Amino acid sequence: MRYLVRARVKPDREAELLRAIEDQTLGKGSVAEGEYLRNMQDARLCSDQTARWVEVCYCPMPLEEERPYWEQYFELTRVQDAHDRRRCRDQNGSKPWACGDCDCTARLEQSKCQRKHTVDMLSPQLA
Repeated sequence: MRYLVRARVKPDREAELLRAIEDQTLGKGSVAEGEYLRNMQDARLCSDQTARWVEVCYCPMPLEEERPYWEQYFELTRVQDAHDRRRCRDQNGSKPWACGDCDCTARLEQSKCQRKHTVDMLSPQLA
């Protein structure tokens, strides 16, 4: 399933988050290890100062595996289905593991926010 994640970087965690992204250690040890870096590359910082990204997760509970890794750096303010579960091919059983290469959220991902990448926004804050 794909989820729209909204989160705020925790106070005083910006530098550690940026370092984990640059060192490619974000999510290290998780079965979804590479997804964290992809999520941060695709994330956008919106006018309400939340970072937003679409995340693929196959756990029975949304972000069950990923939540402890994200919560080191973020306060997750909202996690919601990115599209109708009934139309999700993984959820309805028509194509297991379909979310990995599905384009069902392409329009949502492009229209999340028209601001800079979250990573680009972190760097100037730390200068």
